[in-house]
Amino acid sequence: MSTEKRGSQGHQVEQIRGWFTGRLPDTWFTAAPEILVDREEITIIGHLPSAAPAGAEQARTGTDAEGAEATTVSEGSAARSEAETDAMALGRSRRFREETRDARIEIAREAEHTFGRKVSWGVVCENRKVMFTTLSVPVMTRLRQSERRVLDTLVDAGVARSRSDALAWCVRLVGEHEDSWLSDLREALHRVEQVRAEGPRA
Repeated sequence: MSTEKRGSQGHQVEQIRGWFTGRLPDTWFTAAPEILVDREEITIIGHLPSAAPAGAEQARTGTDAEGAEATTVSEGSAARSEAETDAMALGRSRRFREETRDARIEIAREAEHTFGRKVSWGVVCENRKVMFTTLSVPVMTRLRQSERRVLDTLVDAGVARSRSDALAWCVRLVGEHEDSWLSDLREALHRVEQVRAEGPRA
């Protein structure tokens, strides 16, 4: 990829992020959403506010023998079970999806017309990520025999249904276990693009 093309792509990614930052309602998320961009898709992932812990409210105020008010809170009342947290996160995610559907569709149409990419949405609630829609894009590649044998082994073992499914499985595995390394690599590439953009013009 040429230097000019990389610089152009980096500039467009910044434009996309700026556009969504200005276009999304301030009341939707607790902070600026994560905006992921590649050649085909723009993914918006926002954080929803957490609910107050179950039973966190204080017990009713009573009066002791001397007439002074006393307030108590049951120990452990603020704790929430894993099942309850999962169900609450799913419920809040579904509520957000339904309440913002029309607005998200309109924003996605504007973005697709402006940037030529599909838009996907997701939220994070109680550290649970829920994706509403994602785009599946075929990616063609050439593999040597040793690499093809890796895919065939995954298929024969029942891990994947086909070579393409096995390749996607490998990509997911790398993404899960090398997330910090990939993040550092993306950050390094971003810094390179910034330095290149600030350099002397030909």
